[in-house]
Amino acid sequence: MVGWRELCTCQSSDLVCHILIKMDLNLKKEIAMAFKLNGFSLRKESCLFLMENFANYSADDRKNWINKIILHVQNQQLHQSIIEMSHIKLAIKESSNNGLEESETIFNVINAFQIPKFNYNIERKKFLRDEKNSLKVDLYPEARWRFQYLLDRYILILQRTARNKVFTPETLPGTKQEKGFSLRKVEHLLSCSSRINEVIVLGLLTQLTEGTYYLEDPTGAVALDLSLVRYQSGLFTEHCFVLAEGHYEDRILHVMGLVMPPAECRSISQVYYGNVNTFGGPSKTLLKNSENLSKIEKANEDAMILFLADVWLDDVKVLSRLKSLFSGYNGFPPAAIVFMGEFLSCPYGYEHGNQLKTAFKALADILSQYPQLLEACKFVFVPGSADPSSPNILPRPHLPEFITEDIRSKLGDRVIFTSNPCRIQYCTQEIVVLRHNLVTKMCRNSIHFPESGDIPDHLMKTLLGQCTLAPLSIGVQPVYWQHADALNLYPMPDLVVIADNFKPYTRSYQNCQFINPGSFPRTDFSFKVYMPASRTIEDSQIPNEDL
Repeated sequence: MVGWRELCTCQSSDLVCHILIKMDLNLKKEIAMAFKLNGFSLRKESCLFLMENFANYSADDRKNWINKIILHVQNQQLHQSIIEMSHIKLAIKESSNNGLEESETIFNVINAFQIPKFNYNIERKKFLRDEKNSLKVDLYPEARWRFQYLLDRYILILQRTARNKVFTPETLPGTKQEKGFSLRKVEHLLSCSSRINEVIVLGLLTQLTEGTYYLEDPTGAVALDLSLVRYQSGLFTEHCFVLAEGHYEDRILHVMGLVMPPAECRSISQVYYGNVNTFGGPSKTLLKNSENLSKIEKANEDAMILFLADVWLDDVKVLSRLKSLFSGYNGFPPAAIVFMGEFLSCPYGYEHGNQLKTAFKALADILSQYPQLLEACKFVFVPGSADPSSPNILPRPHLPEFITEDIRSKLGDRVIFTSNPCRIQYCTQEIVVLRHNLVTKMCRNSIHFPESGDIPDHLMKTLLGQCTLAPLSIGVQPVYWQHADALNLYPMPDLVVIADNFKPYTRSYQNCQFINPGSFPRTDFSFKVYMPASRTIEDSQIPNEDL
């Protein structure tokens, strides 16, 4: 491509040369400004390279290409804001790839210990990947992580809450400014000796002394008077973050209302991450934005993912119903069947591991009888709390390899043993799976049991408001401090599966669906079927063959 200097030397007219120089300066300004608005600055040779490549493009095409390149540059996770020529060439190469990229997987199961960690950058107002700690498996980290994971969750909830319309009211030109609320820090209250009315504070609900609740944030802790409080929707447990509204007097915050932090729809949250892959998996970019995978997803209207919990492989009735399930789906295989523990109906003591190994070997023999199902379906196994793997700490690693070696050697990559919780990516869909009796634990440790409403609704709003699957104190539900990000529900996924002994349910909030398939043997062998193309949930059941 001929540059503007060569064009200028080929013209005999000074006027034409002047026009070309002016056009060139406008193009340079357009390119530089686009990168500057995204926090980047271009090297001179990088800018000239883009000018030469896009000089003959129309204004709309040029704008689209520049935006594509900026997105790919953001995904390169640079350590500085200056863009070199190598960064630009790599971004153009990736932008030009119109086929299904190698990292664009149709189905992928993501282990909890493979989920990347992101930190919120206050200056840039966006999330940046923590390269030092991402994908680093360390179950016994430094002591600072005991508080760091709570601080990370506080910052995550704070930045989301601060931009909610309640605290940043929108006004139209020529209209009167609406009254907005402002978030206070605890240190602001502690520094005041007089009464403060209409206070709203975001903090951690905790008991620093027995019988007295405090609201704690990074700046301090203030005692709470909850005698006149009105609780809004949600299950308020110790160590959950809440918005406390009331007045401050005599070094006590007299709370009139406790509210869960407002949830945020995915379209808003994703802006603060860019196009980087926050969900996990091999892809550098977020597969939710993949046009190729979106086409495949819509084309496969009959694709299904089945969810079953408490699959007791030592129970004759369960095995009989599983045979019926495999036989029924053999002609029309689903994309995946997700089996969740516990995988044995009762503890066997020191023989528990051997019994489970024998049970998986028997399951492999059964599955071998259905070749069509084996060819097209993936079988995912998520351990329960009584399955042998580790102490009752989240996230739990996959089942030990000596237990699963027989079924893996027989069925190969058709079976996937993963952690609890885990994440499943199907085309552009993001699915979070947890096997945990969460309803009982949340209700038992709630400081106020809801007087009205539906428990699954309260649970769903609590988890989305807290941005985590385990908003409980570490004494009630231990977590691996450095891997608490594996429990995050931010940005919102498409589907959250919480396999609980509570009755089955299906709920939806802001385009995020929550389901509980219930206990397979305790609910007359019922399970849930998810249809990704239409994003619908179907309740299914295996009929009783004895009738």
